[in-house]
Amino acid sequence: MKIATWNVNSVRQRQHLILDWLERQQPDVLMMQEIKCETDQFPADAFKEAGYDCAVVGQKSYNGVATLVKGGFEVTSDHLPGFDHPVARYVEVRTQKLTLGNLYLPNGNSGGEEGYATKLAFFDALTARAQQFLQTDTDFILAGDYNVCPTPEDCAPGALGPDDALVRPQSRAAYRRMLWLGLTDALRALHPSGAAYTFWDYQAGAWPRDSGLRIDHALLSPRVAERLETAWPDKAERALERPSDHVPLVVTLRDDAQATA
Repeated sequence: MKIATWNVNSVRQRQHLILDWLERQQPDVLMMQEIKCETDQFPADAFKEAGYDCAVVGQKSYNGVATLVKGGFEVTSDHLPGFDHPVARYVEVRTQKLTLGNLYLPNGNSGGEEGYATKLAFFDALTARAQQFLQTDTDFILAGDYNVCPTPEDCAPGALGPDDALVRPQSRAAYRRMLWLGLTDALRALHPSGAAYTFWDYQAGAWPRDSGLRIDHALLSPRVAERLETAWPDKAERALERPSDHVPLVVTLRDDAQATA
């Protein structure tokens, strides 16, 4: 089973790039963030023609998440339980006996301390959701744009200042709390060290200088982690014309013969 997460930075602007990537990579699931359109403006028909049904939670101009799935699925939540802000940052589906939470965590750099508190509140609600899944023996993946560099190695030297919300100690501690529940960072489980960036800013020549960040993550519950085969950022996508500033993070799992939609 191949599952990917990708902050596409406007699904309508990048539609051709996304469709081309889907044709080449053929994932079973693609979780997209920052679709930047209302639900009824999402190009569902184009993805349907490519073989994907979709679960979409949109918002005008900002945010927005959408999950594309091959085969049957059900939407289990159109928001993150416990996070009471009216923004489109989470959608959850169940397919092949897996619950997949697609998330776009607040950046936390705007809105002063209140804005940063919102980031931590989302983390708290996400942690509570993971705890609920673990208590109910649910197999799950929480994947998307977490807007946090978990360790200094996940941020290129000089890419961010020490007070940036993506590297503040509280942000990193919130991420670690999720790992301490027993979740597995898919990429670091297989590639414990080294640069594995998923984002390069459009400014200051970040891409040609490889001044990137690892902020897109897939966290796997224990039984799902046992099926983990590969995890890698598709860095080549960033070199295309007018790309997103993020690239897909691709995870493959050993097939579960018992799985059904």
